Amino acid sequence: MRKVRIKTVLLLILCLIVCTFGGCREKEETQNVRIGSMKGPTSMGLLFLMEKAETEKIKNEYEFLMTSTADELLPLFIKGEIDIALVPANAAAVLYQKTKGGISVIDVNTLGVLYMVSGKEVTGGIGSLADLKGKTIYLTGRGTTPDYVLQYLLQENGLKENEYTLEYKSEATEVAALLAENPEAVGLLPQPFAAAACAQNEALSVLFDMNKEWEKVQGEEGGSLVTGVTVVKKEFLEQKEEAVGNFMAEHEKSIEAINEDVKKGAALAVKAGIVAKEPVAEAAIPECSITYLAGEDMKQALSGYLEVLYEQNPETVGGALPGKDFYYGSVQE
Repeated sequence: MRKVRIKTVLLLILCLIVCTFGGCREKEETQNVRIGSMKGPTSMGLLFLMEKAETEKIKNEYEFLMTSTADELLPLFIKGEIDIALVPANAAAVLYQKTKGGISVIDVNTLGVLYMVSGKEVTGGIGSLADLKGKTIYLTGRGTTPDYVLQYLLQENGLKENEYTLEYKSEATEVAALLAENPEAVGLLPQPFAAAACAQNEALSVLFDMNKEWEKVQGEEGGSLVTGVTVVKKEFLEQKEEAVGNFMAEHEKSIEAINEDVKKGAALAVKAGIVAKEPVAEAAIPECSITYLAGEDMKQALSGYLEVLYEQNPETVGGALPGKDFYYGSVQE
């Protein structure tokens, strides 16, 4: 009887040890990661991951926060209320300077989303950006990166500043409304506004995909036109590098999924409040340049883009170009 009791006690002790260490191991493997993004193309690549996190058990536990503007998102990231943030490419460079090199970019999630839109009759008479000589171009955001990108491309196509006029509007919807009223007008619109404008007015069509225009100017060795990147604080990266690596792998899969299943992606975009209607989302997603670039590919695409912005106005990237430690996973020469 005594031997049975001893065996029972030993078994209980063994179970407690297994449960205790097993519980610790589970906690180590499952780590909480807070993701912040903005409503728009840069968040579309997260949609399948957001759905997966709700329905399946995956390595990280995620909290997702989607804001309307970068002005809402960036302070939360700086204060440490968000661990990983999807931000405009130039904003990442500015954050690097403000935090004295305290952040790293882990991927490029969106390439160019800018499109020149006008009436189909106008489209037929314009074959290159040089043909916009004498035209008025409507756009939003004086002094923002789309503004500098447009001016850079026009000048690289041989146009001087006095040979075109830029008229700024407060919102993309205002530019779209102006194009609907006057099909002879020319406007620069980001996605999904460009797709929505063309869907709502059959007289409108895309004049230029600014991605392609950028590539013509930059060549194969140049950087890409980059819209959004994903950044992480170096302190968080050092403490939870495995969790960051898990997120990068899941982010890549999610981006592949939305590019492969546009119909489902459109439904998720409407559910998330990024786009109002599924047909518009279906038209916009293939044109949103949702991509995944990491390591050296990320560095080549992003560094060339930031150099162009720096040449246009150093303040757009925080006054100086980021150091090599800005690019996580690239070769540090």
